[in-house]
Amino acid sequence: MRKIKTLVFTGGEIHDFKGCGEAIVEALSKSRKFEITQIENDLSILVSPNLDPYELIVFYYTVGKITDAQKNGLLNFVASGKGYVGIHSAADSFRECPEYRAMVGGYFVTHPHYREYQVSVVDSQHPITKDLTEFMVTDEQYILDFDPRVNILCSALWKGKAMPVAWTKNWGKGRVFYLALGHDKKACQHEIFCLLLVRGALWAAGLH
Repeated sequence: MRKIKTLVFTGGEIHDFKGCGEAIVEALSKSRKFEITQIENDLSILVSPNLDPYELIVFYYTVGKITDAQKNGLLNFVASGKGYVGIHSAADSFRECPEYRAMVGGYFVTHPHYREYQVSVVDSQHPITKDLTEFMVTDEQYILDFDPRVNILCSALWKGKAMPVAWTKNWGKGRVFYLALGHDKKACQHEIFCLLLVRGALWAAGLH
């Protein structure tokens, strides 16, 4: 079976991107559906045509600054019909870049304390969340400002209000999957996190 050529890009500040990167690569590798290249912190990979060999980018990065050439390379890569999977702090990358935020579909605002909380599946018909209901996680819940047009797959309560935990959207001809879970390595090893990651990556690559 042909494997999906996948770039796992990790780096940035604050989070344990090495530990999380290891867990993400491990989960994708177990599915045996991805041919994985991993790059840490070198944003020059985003400059066109450096992403051309890949069909999918899985992004775990926090804060940082992006140049116009890097931004255009990434956004055009996805818009051309490729896949983007953003994990947790991908919604808190490149705060000064509205175009990147628009592609992801939302951005980080704040978070309550790391704790156990329940995640509810909003769309149980989507291939990413099919046959799932609610599940418990111990993680950092991201409170997000998001585009109301995104297709919310999962949500969790915060101060009595449902906040998205996972969504899908299109960007040009490409597909975007964002998963707000995954603050640390242990959270990235959670069984449902791994399931959503693999299914979301397959969907973003157009195979679901």
